[in-house]
Amino acid sequence: MSKVERLFHLHNILDQRRTPISRHDLMERLECSQATLYRLIAELRDFLGAPIEQDEENRGFYYDRSYEQPFDLPGIWISPGELQALLTARQVLGNVQPGLLEGELRSLQGRITSLLQKKGVEPEGGESRIHIQNVAGRAVPARMFQDVLGALVQRRRLKIRYHGRRRDEESERAISPQRLTQHRNSWYLDAWCHKAQGLRSFALERIREQTLMEKDAKEVTKAALTKHFDRSYGIFSGPAEHTAQLRFSPEMARWVAEETWHPDQQGAFDKEGSWNLKVPFSGARELIMDILRYGAEVEVLAPGFLREAVAEEARKTAQAYR
Repeated sequence: MSKVERLFHLHNILDQRRTPISRHDLMERLECSQATLYRLIAELRDFLGAPIEQDEENRGFYYDRSYEQPFDLPGIWISPGELQALLTARQVLGNVQPGLLEGELRSLQGRITSLLQKKGVEPEGGESRIHIQNVAGRAVPARMFQDVLGALVQRRRLKIRYHGRRRDEESERAISPQRLTQHRNSWYLDAWCHKAQGLRSFALERIREQTLMEKDAKEVTKAALTKHFDRSYGIFSGPAEHTAQLRFSPEMARWVAEETWHPDQQGAFDKEGSWNLKVPFSGARELIMDILRYGAEVEVLAPGFLREAVAEEARKTAQAYR
């Protein structure tokens, strides 16, 4: 947690309480030492003007609320993650088709707008100057989404007829839904496939038919799901078995060095200014497509089979333009 985040968090804690809070509780909630806590309190009080007081009996900290105007942090104190979450939520709510929750969803949308205006992000009565552009998303029929969500919550199995793009074939299978995942603006169902006897990820828009079964869903632990789906590159890959080593040109490195390709990635600049990136992966399909986006600005150093696969795709691309 950064200093700014801790200051913002400390303000929120004190602003939402009506009774003093001990320094030990604050240290635990802010994940900091006593010395850091006192520096944060001093900065919030002496430099930002927060009305922080200390209770004489239990030495806890609190906001003095005797002032006419409640204290708020000056300027726009909102993190990029919070801003993206609020704007994305509002945009999603605005795109929802009218249904049973129409009134409640419109109310939530209004509250988000009010919060953004209160924090100074958007002007009251004016148009927003922040725009989120969702591209490459694939629509999911509402009825199917409801059926899948119902099976997921009720912990029941689903019988589905699924069209796989890679082989352009349809198959029927029984699955035990484990979780819904949104990846690059599209929805996927992570499930235990009883036909394959393993974990699989299914694109919702490729499910042609779905039927709720009477059988209870097979339970898979969160640790097993994380190991299978989250430790490797891409949405369709299994547990990480390889590590891709990529070298980006010095010019492209200025962009890629600030990107997160995977939570467990490792990156470093070399003496020429190139960015060397290591990414764990299993299935290479999605990784190859992302590498090709950078053309000649990236070179696959290892493993050999990935290097050859990318080179072959590049040769096919060049051949198509001859």
